[in-house]
Amino acid sequence: MEQSVEDKLKALFELQTLHTQIDKIRQTRGELPMEVADLEDEVAGLETRIQKIKAELDELEDSIVTRKNMIKEALAATKKYETQLADVKNNREYDAISKEIEIQGLEIQVSEKKIKEFSFEIQNKTEIYEKALAVITERKKDLELKKAELDTITAETEKDEVSILAKAEEAEKHIEERLLIAYHRLRRNAKNGLAVVTIKRDSCSGCFNQIPPQRQLDIRQRKRIIVCEHCGRIIVDEGFAEEEVAAAV
Repeated sequence: MEQSVEDKLKALFELQTLHTQIDKIRQTRGELPMEVADLEDEVAGLETRIQKIKAELDELEDSIVTRKNMIKEALAATKKYETQLADVKNNREYDAISKEIEIQGLEIQVSEKKIKEFSFEIQNKTEIYEKALAVITERKKDLELKKAELDTITAETEKDEVSILAKAEEAEKHIEERLLIAYHRLRRNAKNGLAVVTIKRDSCSGCFNQIPPQRQLDIRQRKRIIVCEHCGRIIVDEGFAEEEVAAAV
């Protein structure tokens, strides 16, 4: 059996009433969900940064160990070449071995310079690393507090929200697809989530623009679906709200 226009309007208004209740429940959570999400992103970013700095510090430490080993090898080679100097037979051998000793000395100087540079870099990065650890510790504390606060509010309202959501899903089944698509589009575009509004003080209760008397009469007759000329919301007469209150009582 095809719905009358009045039945369609009533179904839309009932769906809007349920969604408004859900909106109010979610508003009690305020900015907490967004704050929690922002803190989670910040903590994740800090963890990535800390891991990167730690990897860089480990690489610098490895570089220092490598350079220290190079110094040991150069010292050992120098000692070996110095021993060989005692057994040289001519100037050419002496010059060749002396050159090798000089090369090992330069290798030691370069390695010592690199060790100083790496050590200085480690000192700077360690300070950054420790500051990042302190920041992430504070952010994790903030996140725990915000999560606990959100969990408390969610626990208090979750049962009601689930119940109303189920009613809204059931109500949607009784609205034709074309109207339902238009309804959801209006809700998405409206800041307050209102797609269906009533006449209030001769005005649209969605955008508060005046509704001409003849248009108000057409709305109250409930014979066709009428939208606000200014905001595009579906307008129903105030009697729907009164019927809703009477049904609740």
